[in-house]
This record gives sequence, structure tokens and C-alpha cells, in this order.
Amino acid sequence: MNAIWTIVLLVVANIFMTFAWYGHLKLQQINVVKADTPLLIIIIISWGIALAEYCFQVPANRIGYSGNGGAFSLMQLKVIQEVITLTVFTVFTVVFFRGESLHWNHFAAFACLVAAVWLVFLK
Repeated sequence: MNAIWTIVLLVVANIFMTFAWYGHLKLQQINVVKADTPLLIIIIISWGIALAEYCFQVPANRIGYSGNGGAFSLMQLKVIQEVITLTVFTVFTVVFFRGESLHWNHFAAFACLVAAVWLVFLK
């Protein structure tokens, strides 16, 4: 059960992270945020969103880490997190930035990351 909770928390954390890092670009596109908004304001808003990310990321790592009774080694947690990050980012890009398109090399890179997950779980 720890493994499932870890993955769910990592997905939620990465949704917040993606919005913290890239959401302001979409808000600028739809004129919610102006291009001349001071960068410091954008950073402070992003930090607020990133705080929510940390509220999910830190528990995910604590619950999922084998040293705390979880199902994953530290390396496995990191590789899983990277694949989740790429997946969330890809969905975010396709849904919110419709002008961005996916190409064969993006899928090939994603396949390499999935292979990395498989490799990190080998004994």
C-alpha cells in the first residue's frame, strides 16, 4: 500500500511543480499575467505553489523510502519521480499549450526513461 500512496503523492506533487514552473507562461498567454509583471512577483507566486508541491513530495519520499518501511530504494524513488515528472509535463504541455506538439524523438526519450525504471528495479 505504501507504494501506491507514494506514487499518488508523487503525481500530485508533480502537478503542483509543473504549474509552479510553467503555469505563469500559460497565464501570460491568456493575459491573466502581463508580460511586464515583475519577475519577483512571478517567483513569489511560484514559490507559493511549490510549497504545496513540497507538502506532497516530502511525505511521498518518506512513505516510499525502504529505510522507513517503504517499497523503494532511494534510486528507485528518484527514477520513478523523473518519469512521473515527464508524464505530468507532457500532459500539461499537450493540454494547456496546444501549439506544442509531440514528435517521435519525444516518445523515444520517454521510452528510454521507462527503460531506466525497469533497469533501476533489476536486482
